[in-house]
Amino acid sequence: MEMTINSAAQSEQLSGIREFTYLVRATPGAIGFTIGEPDLDTPDEIKEAAKSALDANDTHYPPGNGYPSTLEAISAFEEREHGLHYSPDEIILTDGATEALFVSFATILNPGDEVIIPTPAFGLYESIVRLCRGVPVTIPTQENRFQISPEALQAAITPKTKAIILTSPNNPTGCIYTKQTLDAIYAILKDRPIFVICDDVYRSLVYSGEYHSFSEYQGMRDRLIVVQSFSKPYAMTGWRLGYVMADAPVRERLQVFHQYCVTSAPSFLQAACVKALDTDVAPVRELFKRRRDYMYGRLTAMGWQCQEPEGAFYIFVDISKYSTDSKAFARKMLAEAGVGVIPGVFFGTEGYVRLSYCYSDAELKEGLDRMEKFIQTL
Repeated sequence: MEMTINSAAQSEQLSGIREFTYLVRATPGAIGFTIGEPDLDTPDEIKEAAKSALDANDTHYPPGNGYPSTLEAISAFEEREHGLHYSPDEIILTDGATEALFVSFATILNPGDEVIIPTPAFGLYESIVRLCRGVPVTIPTQENRFQISPEALQAAITPKTKAIILTSPNNPTGCIYTKQTLDAIYAILKDRPIFVICDDVYRSLVYSGEYHSFSEYQGMRDRLIVVQSFSKPYAMTGWRLGYVMADAPVRERLQVFHQYCVTSAPSFLQAACVKALDTDVAPVRELFKRRRDYMYGRLTAMGWQCQEPEGAFYIFVDISKYSTDSKAFARKMLAEAGVGVIPGVFFGTEGYVRLSYCYSDAELKEGLDRMEKFIQTL
């Protein structure tokens, strides 16, 4: 008997980022600049909050969207830190930002709906859109210093356009959208029935003086979906905790997919969420800024072409004068120099590689020393 499965699942590939990360880990002596995970441990006070909740036997089903106290803490944090006014009833605690994104796309997309994705972009976006039966529509930004061109956005919009996703600071570039860029996007979208998903998971790791998120454009509140994560600023990647915020009628529908997908975020971890929101991330931000300065300075001194990141912890390096095949280039550098990077093609942009500086000072120095020798052979 011939069996069939969902054609979307059949055609989708596993993550190329993870593929290359595993390849680097399997290469003896290699230095990897591949993974976007802080090389820090979760702060003790956050871990203690979870331990205390376990000791208090907080191991039963919590409310599907999160404990009221957790949602109230998130609401207060977003208003205090970002000036966003989302009530507890407009927030869902999710199993990481990935679930928040999946729930968002699953809720808003009908088969054939188009989602505009400015590239380079985290490859997960296109995959989720396709799995939700949507159609990714990419807008290249590398010729515009990774800013979205109003002309390109206008040209990408069709009667089937349902949403656009904005990530600032960006993965993989570290770019931040300027106020001018965001104003132009708002002018184009404000009177259109198009959702804007703001993936703001790196906004706590901003090194420039001025930052704006599209979530501030509350004139489109009924079409805004804001995604956040505890993973990056609090070194909580393994905890799998995030949240999504949206206008009440939208959140009401988001919770349907959330509750049928995962039921809820784990009960005893929610005390840790509340504690994390009271944790000062300035030392973490300064650490990554210092590493950004070191890696960017070293790369440019060697002659590598790259734009200085303004946030997150990635540098997107232009390799086009050496190769137009980023996968082949990354494999060559791994084999010959023992340095692992992520090919730009996995972010929808060929001719680049992504480097992460989520590594110790010693690893950064050794890896960059190897790259300096490698570039002399090209």
